[in-house]
Parts: sequence; structure tokens; C-alpha cells
Amino acid sequence: MLRSFAVVLSALLLPAAPAPKAPLAGHAELSYTADGKMNFPENYREWIYLTSGLGMSYSASASGHQMFDNVFVNPTAYKSFLATGTWPNKTVLVLEVRNSETRASIDQHGHSQSEVMGVEVHVRDEKLPGKWGFFEFDNHAPAKLTPRPADCYSCHEAHAAVDTTFVQFYPTLIGLAKEKKTLSPAYLQEMPGAARVSPTP
Repeated sequence: MLRSFAVVLSALLLPAAPAPKAPLAGHAELSYTADGKMNFPENYREWIYLTSGLGMSYSASASGHQMFDNVFVNPTAYKSFLATGTWPNKTVLVLEVRNSETRASIDQHGHSQSEVMGVEVHVRDEKLPGKWGFFEFDNHAPAKLTPRPADCYSCHEAHAAVDTTFVQFYPTLIGLAKEKKTLSPAYLQEMPGAARVSPTP
């Protein structure tokens, strides 16, 4: 009995475990430095996950090594898209590029993700030329706006399903965009399966 009491007492006297750190939800979803560079979205992996792709390329020729693309969007923009089928001002779409591995650990056949190889961001901001901008980050340092004309702008404008974003690759959102009739004319013309859906109400 005394031994059991001593065990309980010693447990009570142990220092309390530190409380888990609060997530970085208080950080601004989109912010810039004084000279107009975009600050790295440090907490983007706490945002809404949209999709992953493996070895995707918009070129007819494919590279030998396949990479994973993971896409996240800030919660504020996601909630707005669910309501309207379009992206609001201050939308931040993060493309995280990760290396792929084969035969990692006990895996014998598939591909698994490993280290981050790069982070690119697509931003809707009414203050930017064309209201959309691309930023490519080098580690976590603030990034300059990719200037127009760059291929990323013309490609997105010509092929994106909603506004200038590739919602056609976001399986949880493309159906919603069809329901809301917010698919772009360029996408409807390019995709025969979507041509039956009018882009306007």
C-alpha cells in the first residue's frame, strides 16, 4: 500500500509535460516585405490539401526521374471557393515539389515521397498585374514576383479550368466548379467531356 502511494506521489511530483505548441494559424496567409517580395508561407502544410501528382509534365517529353507535386490552398480562399466556385482576392495556392523514392523501407513496387525540392506559389492579388502572380522560393527567403511575360502565365491562362488555376487536377473541386458553372471558356473548349457545361449561369 505504501509502495503504491509512493508511486502515485512521485508521479504527481514529476514536472508537467510541456503543452503542445499551438499551430501557426495566427500567421498571415499572405504577406509581403517592404520591397514587394512575398514572405514564405511558413504554415502552408496546415492549410487545405487539394491534390498530389506524380511525374506530371505539360511537355510532350517526360523527364527520367518522377517528382511528386503536392498542392495546398489557404483556408480562407478554400471556404470562399466552396461557396462560389471561384477564388477570392488573397488566394494562395502552394505547389510543393518533393523527390520520389522507390523501394524505400519495406515498399517493393511503388513510389513514396521524400525531401522537398522546391516550393512555388500562385497568388490572386488585385494589386498584381493581371491580378495573379507566381513566386518561386529559394528555401524560406522572401521571393520576387515572376515577371510577365513568362510561360507560366500564358499556360495557365490558356488551359486552366477556373480563372487561371488548374482546378481540373483538384478532384474535390472540379465537380463543384461544374455545378457552380464557373469553368473557363478555354477549358470547356479544350475538354470535350466538359463541353456540355455552360460557363455562365
